[in-house]
Amino acid sequence: MSNIGLIIEEKSADIGNFLVGRLLPFREKRAVGPFVFIDHMGPAELKDYQNLDVPPHPHIGLSTLTYLLEGSIFHRDSVGSAIEIQPGAVNWMTAGKGVVHSERTPEYLRHSDKRLHGFQIWVGLPRHLEQSEPTFHHIEADEIPDWEEDGIKYKLIAGEAFGRKSPVPVHSKLFFIEIKTKDAKKISIGKDLYGEAAMYVLDGTVSTDGNSYGSKQLMIAKDTKLCEFDMSENGTVYLFGGEPFDEERFIFWNFVNSDKELIEQAKVNWNDQNHEAFPLVPGDEEDYVPLPKAILNKKP
Repeated sequence: MSNIGLIIEEKSADIGNFLVGRLLPFREKRAVGPFVFIDHMGPAELKDYQNLDVPPHPHIGLSTLTYLLEGSIFHRDSVGSAIEIQPGAVNWMTAGKGVVHSERTPEYLRHSDKRLHGFQIWVGLPRHLEQSEPTFHHIEADEIPDWEEDGIKYKLIAGEAFGRKSPVPVHSKLFFIEIKTKDAKKISIGKDLYGEAAMYVLDGTVSTDGNSYGSKQLMIAKDTKLCEFDMSENGTVYLFGGEPFDEERFIFWNFVNSDKELIEQAKVNWNDQNHEAFPLVPGDEEDYVPLPKAILNKKP
């Protein structure tokens, strides 16, 4: 019997001037552990006249995790952070009761050809932290735990597993793991995982229970403890998961919360540009993403 409970095909979503592949949420699976939203961004070839420009936009009730494989993004937020994220590093921003941030191509790259590739992820917050003060942390690539066993390369990008812990200051029990192989290998890691688990195949193929899966697919495990699969040569997979929350998390536009009323208030605050609830982003005050009119009166 297969341990794959659900296969989610990557689907395109427009975030402005290029498309991303959306993995979560999906109509049949709204979250995996505390992970409520996963975008696979790129790989995109951007010409010298093309840039990533996501103006200031709001969040509540979640943490964002940005992890790049190629390229560079300059992050600014209403906490006062202003930092460039490069491949292998982690940007971890906790919105709590409300934060605003922008994501743009750094100035020195805006007039040259470039590539952009990575993951943009939302992680729900435990209920008691959904109204906390916003915070931001940047963890450099050389701080992320990585190791090799039997020719298999592992990287614990966030959370805890394999008796190791990433320095990313997560707020619940979770894992975000990269596994790479040069030669074909059997991977058996169920004993090191917990809660719910999903696997995304980036490169190569994965085989399990007699079935083979390629790139652009997110596979949800029925039983995390039975997580065993064969990876092809030159393979790369990412595992996301952890302990799910007891309460449902509602997602409406950029807002995540267990309380629909807080989402309703956030909609009003952003639409009215209430800068007490959603402060301006220092260094990026002139522009913002308006609340889509189609959802102003739509209930989450």
